Amino acid sequence: MGKRSDLGEFLRRCRADTPPLVGDETARRVPGMRREEVAHLAGVSVDYYTRLEQGRHSSPSEAVLDALARVFGLDQAGRAHLADLSRPAGRRPVETPPQRVRPAMRQMIASMTDHPAFVIGRRTDVLASNALANALLTDWTKLPPRHRNYTRWVFLDPAARQAYLDWETVAAEVVGTLRLYAGRNPDDVRLNELVGELTIKSPDFRTWWNDLQVHERTHGTKRMIHPAVGEITIRYEALSLPGDDDQTLFLYTTDPGSRSHDNLRLLALWGREPADVTANS
Repeated sequence: MGKRSDLGEFLRRCRADTPPLVGDETARRVPGMRREEVAHLAGVSVDYYTRLEQGRHSSPSEAVLDALARVFGLDQAGRAHLADLSRPAGRRPVETPPQRVRPAMRQMIASMTDHPAFVIGRRTDVLASNALANALLTDWTKLPPRHRNYTRWVFLDPAARQAYLDWETVAAEVVGTLRLYAGRNPDDVRLNELVGELTIKSPDFRTWWNDLQVHERTHGTKRMIHPAVGEITIRYEALSLPGDDDQTLFLYTTDPGSRSHDNLRLLALWGREPADVTANS
């Protein structure tokens, strides 16, 4: 699907999710605002907004995008996604070059023996991880290179459903993260292959992908359970790596003195192996 069609689809979804104007009691056959209401609040003509939804208009101005984001109540990630979908589409699919994690970064995360740490790249590919991350999530080194993908693991590995006590929340958010990347890189060949595979193999992924929601991971909390040590509530920080485009370091921590902290320390002893970090493929 072309980017103009993606923009129109996203606008229609936002409009359907936005409550109508207060006091309008007219019977509606579809949920959300009418095009006329959106156009009025955004300060554009109904014809102009209609052409945006129908993919018959090129890139809207930043002022129009700001107005639409305000009308729909979009957060920062949603506003960025709207801008991405408004950029001119590429002429053909792009095969992106393999990503590499710098040796110094691999050494740094390998030294974090008390904290799970891993690097996520394009399309949520797992580029490197330390021993504790492998013990808590999965040993990425034992997977084929094309299967070392966080989203793929979440949806296609039954162990992932057992690992997260709030699996549905985690899964929906990672789909939103992948959707955010897709808006910026619609011509990525491997992204299209991944989405196609997950759409076929996972009804849950297909449902959330079609919801068109976007999500940017920055920090948060996840409740996990490990068969060897029990429940672990982790806090995560997502740190963009300067100088390494499309690479994010995820660092997991626990509250000192908590049961989760003790269980994570136990897991570090249980899962410690000579190999500290995954090899780049």
